[in-house]
Amino acid sequence: MGFLRWGGLVARAALFVSTHSGELPFTARASYTQNTFDAVTALQNWYDVSTGLWATTGWWNSANCLTVLADWALIDRTGASNNMSIATVISNTFANAQNTVATAQKTVSLNGTVSSKYIYYKRDIAARGFSNFLNEYYDDEGWWALAWIRSWDVTQNDAFLSIAEVIFSDMRNGTDDTCGGGIWWSKDRKYKNAIANELYLSVAASLANRVPGRKDYYLDIAKREWAWFKSSGMINENKLINDGLKINSDGSCVNNGLNTWSYNQGVVLGGLAELSVASGDKSYLSEAVGIAKAAIMLLSDHTGVLHESGGCEPNCGGDGSQFKGIFVRNLRYLQSVAPQDAFRVAIQANANSIWATNRDETSNRLGISWTGPVSAGGGPNASTHSSAMDVLVAAIAVS
Repeated sequence: MGFLRWGGLVARAALFVSTHSGELPFTARASYTQNTFDAVTALQNWYDVSTGLWATTGWWNSANCLTVLADWALIDRTGASNNMSIATVISNTFANAQNTVATAQKTVSLNGTVSSKYIYYKRDIAARGFSNFLNEYYDDEGWWALAWIRSWDVTQNDAFLSIAEVIFSDMRNGTDDTCGGGIWWSKDRKYKNAIANELYLSVAASLANRVPGRKDYYLDIAKREWAWFKSSGMINENKLINDGLKINSDGSCVNNGLNTWSYNQGVVLGGLAELSVASGDKSYLSEAVGIAKAAIMLLSDHTGVLHESGGCEPNCGGDGSQFKGIFVRNLRYLQSVAPQDAFRVAIQANANSIWATNRDETSNRLGISWTGPVSAGGGPNASTHSSAMDVLVAAIAVS
């Protein structure tokens, strides 16, 4: 594939330093800012202009690559606009990625590990494409909806907010009264899981805060979704969220006891932060803080560095390699409205470890194990790298 090679990187880096030298002393924030710029440069070596996607990773992962770039652009507008043209990347992905002709297939192992497979076609008109960023899986759709919401935050281009609404409308078609409510994972309606429902909550609450004239519509959906999720049984007695629900033969639904993946502890934090802002109800933040503290305790080693739940690391597959960054991204969203010293310390500790021990010093590419080595699990790739970048971006924001 014809990857976009960002020319003149040395000159661009020099420009970055010069344009920032008057803004900040060389503090921790300045260091995180420079590290993130270097990581963005590395990520874009995987970017394929022709598809609008990032090579070496999957469809939903590319949505997360776009999201971390948008989050960075919101924090460092000078670097994003002058040096890396993130708005151009956003527009190119919008134009080209939804033209992808592909099929998606996912499987769930006995412990809840998800494996995604995307088969892309060049001229197979019989294959289902991903027009409007829709496919067979509601969680994939939710990732793209969030990516376009964050892209709208950067650009104020209403086309991005409109596509997020189109995606959400399709997601809403996946809800019914099985298990008392909630959205199905996929359009074959066989599994109700945490991640699809957390994304549904987060997209609804995010749209409530952004779409003029439709706040009440989206806010009502978000409130009802959280009320259902909270009572669904997926949040266990330790305030951790298991993977999903088991549907019994009598139609009752119970926590399936599958793994408490890091991203299941994460997306809900961002969703509740948005819901609190939209509703003015601070009680949502208290619930989010409880989940976040429980997750940090579960995931952190004795040095404060996060590792994926379930012991899969470093061989977590193409999906699991994205999870931890999603957790930290949403922890940062929560920190912005419910600051906690513990959250700031956790974010900074992980950012420091990633850059010191989990980086290819030649290319600045980042791997899956945030304590290193960078080659663990056969990486790095665009998934492991963008996941670690979420932490670097978060570190700028909290420093």
